Amino acid sequence: MNRWQWVAAAAGLFGLNLCLTLQDVWPTPAVQWVGELSVEVAALMVLLAAMRLWRGKPAVSMGGLALVMVVLTLCRYAAITAPALYGRPINLYWDAPHFGNVLGMLTRVAPLWALVLGVIGLLVLLCLMWWVLRACLQAAVRPLHSPVVARVVVVVGLMLMAGYGLQRWRATGPDTPPYTEPVLSNWVTQARALARGWWGDDAALQLPASPPMRSGLRALNRADVLITFIESYGSSTVDLPAFRTALAPARQRLQAATRDTGREVVSTYVTSPTFGGNSWLAHITLLSGIRVDEPGRYAALMTRDRRTLGTAFTDNGYRSVGVMPGLRLAWPEGRFYHFDAIHDAAALAYKGPPFGWFVIPDQYSLAWFTAHELQPQSRQPVFAVFPTLGTHLPFRPTPPYQADWSRMLGATPYDEQPLQQALAETPQWLDMGASYVVAVDNALTMLSGWLHEHPDPSLVLVLLGDHQPASSVTGEGASWDVPVHVITGNKAVLAALRKAGFGEGLEPTRAPLARMEQLSALLLDAFDAP
Repeated sequence: MNRWQWVAAAAGLFGLNLCLTLQDVWPTPAVQWVGELSVEVAALMVLLAAMRLWRGKPAVSMGGLALVMVVLTLCRYAAITAPALYGRPINLYWDAPHFGNVLGMLTRVAPLWALVLGVIGLLVLLCLMWWVLRACLQAAVRPLHSPVVARVVVVVGLMLMAGYGLQRWRATGPDTPPYTEPVLSNWVTQARALARGWWGDDAALQLPASPPMRSGLRALNRADVLITFIESYGSSTVDLPAFRTALAPARQRLQAATRDTGREVVSTYVTSPTFGGNSWLAHITLLSGIRVDEPGRYAALMTRDRRTLGTAFTDNGYRSVGVMPGLRLAWPEGRFYHFDAIHDAAALAYKGPPFGWFVIPDQYSLAWFTAHELQPQSRQPVFAVFPTLGTHLPFRPTPPYQADWSRMLGATPYDEQPLQQALAETPQWLDMGASYVVAVDNALTMLSGWLHEHPDPSLVLVLLGDHQPASSVTGEGASWDVPVHVITGNKAVLAALRKAGFGEGLEPTRAPLARMEQLSALLLDAFDAP
């Protein structure tokens, strides 16, 4: 072999190692190499060298092996990028059923030409990856024609594999040389997660007994209660100085609307069972009083007949309803919640312009709920749960706020200019924070307007986040805490919540008061305060 073939062999080995040792440039989709080694590449070279010594040539196709390397590289990229952008690792059992929904969201928020170019670009990239990796393999294998080189590769490769094993075995000591966690170990983790989900053998899925979920609701005096889950509304809106400053005017408007309508607000933090997504885990956790932090437990609980937060209200003569604008398919399992009515997207019958993935503006849903559930004179008191959509990833386009609420229920809820400006907004995938702040500002502005539109101080409005936004928004190492605000003019409820640990105003003290499943009992106790 000449000098350039040795250079090519070294470059090929470097390329193979690079693909399986990439690290993320947090919090972006970009990647970098940080000087680590892949034990899988070492094992591969040992195997190829041993084949050369035993049979005279590797009995494998370089094209097929390059295809395997492409798959391993993609798995490596997914494993390092998901925590940076989303806030937790991928879990196939949790996430695979929602891949179709994500693709559907992309088709609704991205123009057709962008989707077509994206698919073409992805195919070209995969073909280029395969070609490059095949070239790397061919260059790396070429020196193995020499039996001496093949023996050296076997010895060095086994030493590297032994070094990795020693580092994994010992609890302390310097990590020299530095190794990357093997891609195949992530496959083992995913296989275990799938097995636990499919066969339900994991003891963690066993459901505890439900809390009593009973209350006389004496403090409410048959006043309406609306629990609003604000999508992706997390403690980062206060913890991050830039977000806190940008949202200060919106919070001031909400505080002023609270004061102007004869109400007060108390707040705290609770810890959500989920981060960056899977909102329904937070919903069922609050409404059942049981911590539900994975879809397996969610699915198991939905098959049971348990008391819920809504049951405590129906026991006291309330009409229990769910306002679910994001629900577009049949949802028979919704009977778990014991709602008297579920107002899904079809029932809301929105006729205005669609907005991105969520289609229905939250202001319309709130206006429809007010007109159909709160305004009728002869009715039961209402307990309602309303998960919003407007602050859902990718946060754009954000509907304009309509000050004239009477227009929201018509076919033309917006003037043409603000409508077109809003619809022209596109997701900013590399700067999600700015879009997030605009969406949260819109949600708080909408709620301020609704307090003026429905100035009944006896109503109890509970606002809480379901989870923090993805870590590409929150930053690295963000907590799982979400704000809880209770807005009402009911002095007994407010006094009970203050005694439980809620603080004044819209900015909670930093320590979380409880976990989300414990909030159910806190609220029911406050609603039954003497």
